[in-house]
Amino acid sequence: MATVAVSDANYFKTVGMTIKEGSAFVGELGTDSSKVLLNEAAVRSFRFKAPLNQIMRTSMGTLRVAGVVKDALMMSPFSSAEPTLFIYRPGWESTILYRLSPTESTQQAIARLTPIFNKYNPSFPYAYSFADESYAAKFNLETLIGKLAGIFAALAVFISCLGLFGLAAYMAEQRTKEIGIRKVLGASVSQVWLLLSKDFILLVLISCVIATPVAFYFLQSWLQKYNYRISIGPGVFIAAAVGAIVITLLTISFQAIRAALMNPVRSLRRD
Repeated sequence: MATVAVSDANYFKTVGMTIKEGSAFVGELGTDSSKVLLNEAAVRSFRFKAPLNQIMRTSMGTLRVAGVVKDALMMSPFSSAEPTLFIYRPGWESTILYRLSPTESTQQAIARLTPIFNKYNPSFPYAYSFADESYAAKFNLETLIGKLAGIFAALAVFISCLGLFGLAAYMAEQRTKEIGIRKVLGASVSQVWLLLSKDFILLVLISCVIATPVAFYFLQSWLQKYNYRISIGPGVFIAAAVGAIVITLLTISFQAIRAALMNPVRSLRRD
């Protein structure tokens, strides 16, 4: 089954759809009423090898294919473009679609349009909606999941940082005498810092290696429900690993530098 959309001569220009073959409507009832434009999905559905000038017999009469437009998502963003027939029937429209200039104030434009609509259609109030908001509303569930995932991820990072901070303090306390001896033998602050940090960095790197294929699998599975989707490259996981290492270093550096700056005499005297 194909969807039928009523359009006029300016429809494709207004919505930004591209004419792939043929031409759009010119705005003449006698000429355009016998034409039909198909999207690419409709061409595939009807198995037209050369769609231009094909004759179609429909419930709306005999129509000649005048053009082909590129596929565009008009309904659900979670499925591929549906086969669509575009016909020219002035007076059949139930809504008017128009594009506002990007330099025009939205409120001022609506204020000027309202009396025009009320003049020509006084029986019904002027009701309007924005196409971008209507389309964005279809992603409400994904937006909610994204926000919740961000919140829980932030909590997980915060709790992990607390654990790292406590573990770094414990390790520094356990290795106080070792740090003191190393400082007496000439170890610098950076060397002591590296001594206490390298074990944590190694563990973080191992966790990144384990988490990357798992995250890639679940992300790919989630993207499969979209016919039009991005691809996930290695850059995302590299950035996540670098971020994890940076957060780890920032968390443990306070305890590591504090231990490195401690007077070695006091360190060796401690029980």
